[in-house]
Amino acid sequence: MPDHSFASSQSVTPELRQWILDQSGAGITTPALIEAMRNAGWADSVAVRAVEEVLRAHLDGAVQPQGLPPAVPVPEPDIADAPLFIDVGDRQVEVLMSMANPRVVLFGNLLSPEECQAIIDAAQPRMARSLTVQTTTGGEEVNADRTSDGMFFQRGETPVVQRLEERIARLVRWPIQNGEGLQVLHYRPGAEYKPHYDYFDPDQPGTSTIVRRGGQRVATLVIYLNNPRKGGGTTFPDVPLEVAPRQGNAVFFSYERPHPSTRTLHGGASVIEGEKWIATKWLREREFK
Repeated sequence: MPDHSFASSQSVTPELRQWILDQSGAGITTPALIEAMRNAGWADSVAVRAVEEVLRAHLDGAVQPQGLPPAVPVPEPDIADAPLFIDVGDRQVEVLMSMANPRVVLFGNLLSPEECQAIIDAAQPRMARSLTVQTTTGGEEVNADRTSDGMFFQRGETPVVQRLEERIARLVRWPIQNGEGLQVLHYRPGAEYKPHYDYFDPDQPGTSTIVRRGGQRVATLVIYLNNPRKGGGTTFPDVPLEVAPRQGNAVFFSYERPHPSTRTLHGGASVIEGEKWIATKWLREREFK
């Protein structure tokens, strides 16, 4: 860590920028970097902003020369001042954890237990083997990496789905119409979804067809509808991080370009005991039709 005099000024100096890059390159996680800055006297808001800005600027500089598309705007919760709660109109959603690079935020109290059960009850009669998008053709396919059952609601299809979509729009400051329909997934013991990316691979021939309906995916919200007894967490292997699947909570992550440099590789860990129900909301660049 640079000399404590840098902390006293609370300004991001060239020395601090280099220290952040050096620590990140050595494998130190973003939360550990922020914690080290706090311990050296930096204000939380300054530490979070400094780490995020330095790592994002470095990321942009590292990948842009490869001819990749520039970063696009993404949904972003209003957490710059480290709030404990975010008002979404009809309830206070808890901010339980946040990470800058990758952008991952864990929310609590997004849904009540009764709302979770209402979504499960409405989805259950329509469940079928989960499919994944086939980017080679633009269609869908059964994927051996995804051993769950699933279904999709249309936007606003039921009152509880509509309430949830309105909360999400306020929570991450992104238009309702830019969201895909809510997907509900059911994982039985042994079921999993191996690590993958949610964006559509721009090098695949079917992607141009897929993105006509609203552009690329730019963010994901995984909402936990029940409490599995063991297993079933959401994993981020590149960080590494595992989020426990607690009922009513949700994990949000965004990806500003369709590239592994976003570090948004994630998966659904195998359910060891019990069952897991989740709802997934994918957000697009533009209106999804």
